[in-house]
Amino acid sequence: MAKRDYYEVLGIGRNADAKEIKKAYRKLAKKYHPDMNPGDKQAEQKFKEITEAYNVLSDTEKKKLYDQYGFAAFEEGGNPYGNGGQGTAGNGFHGGFGGFDFGQNGNGGYHEYHFENGNMGDMGDIFGDIFGNMFHGQNSSAGSQSSGFGGHGFHSQSGFGGGFGGRSAQAKGSDLHSEVSISFEDAAFGCDKMLRLSDASGSGAVQTLKVHIPAGIEDGKSIRLKGKGNLGFNGGPAGDLFLKVSVAPKAGFERKGMDVYTTTEIPFTTAVFGGEAKVSTLYGDVICKIPEGAQTGRKIRLRGKGIVSMKDPAVHGDQYVTIRIQVPQDLSLQAKEKLREFQQICKNDQQRRRGSVA
Repeated sequence: MAKRDYYEVLGIGRNADAKEIKKAYRKLAKKYHPDMNPGDKQAEQKFKEITEAYNVLSDTEKKKLYDQYGFAAFEEGGNPYGNGGQGTAGNGFHGGFGGFDFGQNGNGGYHEYHFENGNMGDMGDIFGDIFGNMFHGQNSSAGSQSSGFGGHGFHSQSGFGGGFGGRSAQAKGSDLHSEVSISFEDAAFGCDKMLRLSDASGSGAVQTLKVHIPAGIEDGKSIRLKGKGNLGFNGGPAGDLFLKVSVAPKAGFERKGMDVYTTTEIPFTTAVFGGEAKVSTLYGDVICKIPEGAQTGRKIRLRGKGIVSMKDPAVHGDQYVTIRIQVPQDLSLQAKEKLREFQQICKNDQQRRRGSVA
């Protein structure tokens, strides 16, 4: 099968700069990556083709040779210089551009961190930029690079000898993610958690990591730990670890944004005559004034007793307290008699009001 022009493979013009070449490669690599097309031999061949094209066009020296001599520059035994196999400036260019082998990665170059069993649970799936998922590995040997494809190794066998060797593009390591559970109070006031990370490569190494949970964080939000993901490829930066926060509920408290909602019960007499009631908040108990004639369902606002803002620690939400009137139980005979008198008086008042209206 005849090779296609490298510029045509990447879908770019011959005057494309390094940035355009890289952008085109990233787009195609995501589309034809083997993890995105399991069992698709055609996609695998496409991926090999675009990677071969990128390895040449992203290298200044190789690109210069390709632009001048085409594929002849990389053919076995080829002599693009016409001077007995010696390149200019003493570059002994020989050999060919090697093929691509998809096989099991036995080099131990792939590193992935996960949470050990315990409070933090197990490390979950790798997520984020699919391009980042392509490159977990490190240089396995001179002239050969290896990176993980979810259990496969990708080996670029360079056929360049003499003055300069093959070079693969650097890439950031893939991101990882997991979850951490905290209490309602920890979410409100912030806390520090000690996490134990173990190296999934089989080395048995364990890393202890201190993570600060900021005050005001909401359930389901994630904390980014820069550089704690998979190792980069070919000297590239490590990926990040995204820690999803799970906030446990607190009995009697409900959070909506920065505001907190609670309920308090007051005696029947307090609702009738007004008075005071003790209310629990995240900051301790407070005494609230209950107006005369308070009804069930009425809300009292406690300014500043809500959750702190993550953007501005000087700003807090409010607490809204819903009043619920207690129904008297286990009354004495005397108390029941008084309530019946009260009931009769209320009926008489209603009748008088109806008569005056009529």
